[in-house]
Amino acid sequence: MKPEHRHELKTNELAEWLSNLPQWAKENLKTIIYVSVVAVLVASSAIFHWYRKNVESVQKQLELTRLIAQLSQQKMQILQAQSQGVDASYMLLGTAENLQTAAQNAKDDQIAALALIKQAEALRTELHYRLGTVNEQDVKAVINSAKAIYAEAIEKSSSNPSLMAAAKFGFGLCEEELGNFERAEQIYRDITTNADLEGTTAAAQAKLRLETMADYQQKVVFKATPKQVPVAPIQPQIELETPEGSGPQTQNDESGSPDSNVARPPLPSQ
Repeated sequence: MKPEHRHELKTNELAEWLSNLPQWAKENLKTIIYVSVVAVLVASSAIFHWYRKNVESVQKQLELTRLIAQLSQQKMQILQAQSQGVDASYMLLGTAENLQTAAQNAKDDQIAALALIKQAEALRTELHYRLGTVNEQDVKAVINSAKAIYAEAIEKSSSNPSLMAAAKFGFGLCEEELGNFERAEQIYRDITTNADLEGTTAAAQAKLRLETMADYQQKVVFKATPKQVPVAPIQPQIELETPEGSGPQTQNDESGSPDSNVARPPLPSQ
């Protein structure tokens, strides 16, 4: 069949279909309306879910950024309060709880890993910033909780070298705080020798930690509440009796001064 003839047949078929279209549409009007409504609903639903997903994702990222900034601000606030003898370390517990919620609600593993790393950091910082005495039981409980959080962050950060290194470095710090220096050293060596983690900030921190570990390889002691230093009593002045006609005289209680051989009452005990 010649190309011209095939083209003529196709043109005739199209013309015939178009001529019958109004009649077909009239006969199938209900079906057309139903299919159109379903198509619009499906498209609208898809657009709505896409929009909601993206908006919620942005909101969660902004909330996590706010919490991380708040963590840094609270450290400064706590140190300022300590200078006035006030223990404000409890503020970090609320931030740690909010970071845990952010990690649980995160749809992305990397965002969840970052939230977990900061949550563990908040818990450890609260322990170090307490003004009161921290007993060994509290230390073990908090640090072991932080270790579990870092371990979860390691699992979720497998595709991000920076987060992976940060989580492992935090795990090493926990081992140090528990007095397990050999384990901590091994963790730091694993970070520095892992080619996938090369160039990360935590890898540089781990290298520095290995170089200086001998300087602080001792059990971590959390500071106790400072004791009040007693103030020495003010030394009183002594009034001496003088011959009649002359005014009263005073002298400081120091040897070698005039009338130092006069009997004096005993000073109050220190």
